[in-house]
Amino acid sequence: MSRWFAIPLWKRVLGGLALGLVFALVWPEGTPYVAFMGDLFVRAIRMLVAPIVLVTIAAGITSLADPKRLGRLGGRTIALFAGTTFVSVSVGMAVATLVRPGVGAPLGTAAPHALGPPVTPYDQLVGIVPLNIVEALAKGDMLALIFVAILLGVGTVLAGEAGRPFARGLQALSAVLLRVVGIVMELTPFGVFALIANAVAANGAAVFVHVGWLALAVLIGSLVQVVVVHSLVLRLLARLPVGPFFRGVVDALAVAFSTASSSATLPVAMRVAGENLGVGRPVYSTVLPLGASIGKDGTAMYVGLLSLFALQAFGTPLTPQVYATVLLTGALAAFGTAPVPSASLFMLAAVLSAVGIAPEQTALVVGFVLPFDRLLDMTRTVPSASANLTVATTVARWEGELDEAVYRAPPAR
Repeated sequence: MSRWFAIPLWKRVLGGLALGLVFALVWPEGTPYVAFMGDLFVRAIRMLVAPIVLVTIAAGITSLADPKRLGRLGGRTIALFAGTTFVSVSVGMAVATLVRPGVGAPLGTAAPHALGPPVTPYDQLVGIVPLNIVEALAKGDMLALIFVAILLGVGTVLAGEAGRPFARGLQALSAVLLRVVGIVMELTPFGVFALIANAVAANGAAVFVHVGWLALAVLIGSLVQVVVVHSLVLRLLARLPVGPFFRGVVDALAVAFSTASSSATLPVAMRVAGENLGVGRPVYSTVLPLGASIGKDGTAMYVGLLSLFALQAFGTPLTPQVYATVLLTGALAAFGTAPVPSASLFMLAAVLSAVGIAPEQTALVVGFVLPFDRLLDMTRTVPSASANLTVATTVARWEGELDEAVYRAPPAR
């Protein structure tokens, strides 16, 4: 047992991923027998997400204490996420323009997939304020929980001396939750093994054959976001070396790839931010939960890419006006996408309807991509997780909440 825990977690996770791939290729019929491990792992993580978002944001705000500083941190965080989101949509559109994955795509052979009514911007805005806090917790409504947590944290700060006992309680509960996260994270290698085995067995080794060009475009777009965009943010805005950052976030990126969920990645992202990157708790406990809801670089890139994929497949002329519309609506749609697997597919209606694509045609696109979307989703979740940690590190640097010695040191595990 001691030898097992002596191995860094990211190495155990990558080992589980490799074994899952081999298992699926050698004995695909056996994957249902191990599926329960992946299901239990994902359920355990999702069980923690809602209370972590509510408690850690509120606790992070109380740690800041000064209302002026709180406003500065929030403004910088949202501005950075907005900037990376717009850049991500642009990257997706640029890659789609160069690779042209939609040209000749046989959408007519796909079975339409029902989308349901698209959520309007008005409904998204009004839904931020929940009618019932308990219901928001039960549903895992991230934007509503973030709103409640911010109100709770700000109210505690403004209460002054009377609010200090409650602030200490929030800090204690946040510490306990993060310890529970550490326990659950030790199950990651087993969960990854089962998730990868089932994904490969369900789609076969030739999973990318029918959407090979789209898969290549997703991979290129994800690499550009992580290697180029996030590196530039760290170098130019945070004035930090890039190597220690990527060395420190391996665990979080591995979990992001295996779970295909920014929300499910949140607990381990908070752990690596504090332990490996040296980000102060007041910053990471505020920025990362917010990023799980609005910091979705991978989703934004994919929405821009898949929108042009659909327009290319339908032969729609790509005018400057179409590009501008996709850029604006794609960024807004990415902000409102739920942090769960394949959610970005169902935001397509909002983007494509803005450029004249009928819901029936959008349903064809979703039906064509959906059977292969799991591995595509796993790939594009990585830049989302990387973006959240990049923004947290940059904001911590600006706020004086970054321990540079910890950042530059090799991670202990």
